[in-house]
Amino acid sequence: MIKVQQQDKTTLITLNRPEKANALTEQMLQDLCNAVDTAEGQHGLILTGSGTVFSAGADLEAARNGLALSTLWEELSFKVAQFKGMSIAALNGTVAGGANGMAIACDIRLVAPHAKFFYPVMKLGILPQASDPIRMQRLIGRAKAKLLIMAGEKISASTALDWGLVDYIVEPEALIEEAFDLLSDCIHADFEHIDAISKMFK
Repeated sequence: MIKVQQQDKTTLITLNRPEKANALTEQMLQDLCNAVDTAEGQHGLILTGSGTVFSAGADLEAARNGLALSTLWEELSFKVAQFKGMSIAALNGTVAGGANGMAIACDIRLVAPHAKFFYPVMKLGILPQASDPIRMQRLIGRAKAKLLIMAGEKISASTALDWGLVDYIVEPEALIEEAFDLLSDCIHADFEHIDAISKMFK
């Protein structure tokens, strides 16, 4: 349920469970971690989803069986954040719950106009990934991060753009093309140069 493609020195990872709104199982999280590992040495990394939803977060049945507490969520976000090239989340639709982690761990976020963002951990009585509040408040500030994580606000793509949670709103059919356009300079650069600049942002 995770599709991995290599193209133009870039690894394209697609969540491919559209019939379940790309809800994440433990195996999918493990496969995502492995897929990011395979991107080592690539110049670009793109995360996207099939269908009209990026991800509904944890699969409900799996969450009831303990997936919400899995260390794989944090492992995935860490791996994405440590990627040495440039990483782009091409968000084809709504981003819910723990799926926010991998998105905000990316360097750049593109989003389809119909997408929503929400993170209902307070209502569900579970903790967010440890790094998510930190990364989110770096992006949008403490108050807005608390609105999403503690107040359970659901925001539109346009609000996410206004807040700085995403960088561009792009029509769904153009997301991947736009991502590759943004990666163009990195694709044509020497990897050592990419790595040197990337380290300056850590």
